[in-house]
Amino acid sequence: MYPDLKPFVFENEYQIKTINFAKPKAVKALNTALLYKYYGISFWEFPDTNLCPPIPGRVDYIHHIADLLKDSKVKGNIKVLDIGTGASCIYPILGVAEYNWRFVATDIDKISLESAQKIIDKNNLENSIELRHQKELSQIFKGVLNEEDCFSVSICNPPFYKSEADALEATTRKLKGLNKESYKLVRNFSGTQNELWYKGGEKAFIHNYLYESSLFKDQCHWFTTLVSKKDLVKGIYKSLKKLGVTDIKTINMRQGNKASRIIAWTFK
Repeated sequence: MYPDLKPFVFENEYQIKTINFAKPKAVKALNTALLYKYYGISFWEFPDTNLCPPIPGRVDYIHHIADLLKDSKVKGNIKVLDIGTGASCIYPILGVAEYNWRFVATDIDKISLESAQKIIDKNNLENSIELRHQKELSQIFKGVLNEEDCFSVSICNPPFYKSEADALEATTRKLKGLNKESYKLVRNFSGTQNELWYKGGEKAFIHNYLYESSLFKDQCHWFTTLVSKKDLVKGIYKSLKKLGVTDIKTINMRQGNKASRIIAWTFK
């Protein structure tokens, strides 16, 4: 057993070894162990206040993107743009481990980028992953892409909430689902302001992303994003058609009881 995970493991009433999923440190230790065992990531450390991504869901996105590129016959050396990589740098390290892709990863938070760079350096991934700081909160591609940049695909896990209150409400529902209402109101996957909420929420962020993709349509073959709320899909399709895309796809994802989806579009 991964040593850092051992203190959090216990045997439940059904004599099954498990962890307390309401505790952020336990969740982080489990995901660190998964990265170590299955993806060869020996160093994955970042502040406990930052979002700890669930590895199965993140690698699922990577596999779906690989299928998208294969089905649409995108060939050559795959280069991926990761929008909002966070302190964990999770999509780039998984994409390199699984497919040996190259990445440019952006983020608005300098401190998060410092943590991500340490993960890159400690795992000897500096030749595969480049980090860039996005200085403007309202911009996605502007300010970080150069004229010569060309990507096979962009990926994005947008902030889902409109505010801190919105995020805490979701945490309350999650703890209730885990039968842990008595626990202190702490997100079991943690997360900072830039990672969790955005003015206008998921809808506003994604529509900003859609618009900016039309300004950089020749520099990326496929643009993709996770979409948490199903009722946003219709509006996304409508906006993309107005922007002149040539193809749109919805890729459904499911991890346990959680259903989500990837929206992919191209101007090619």
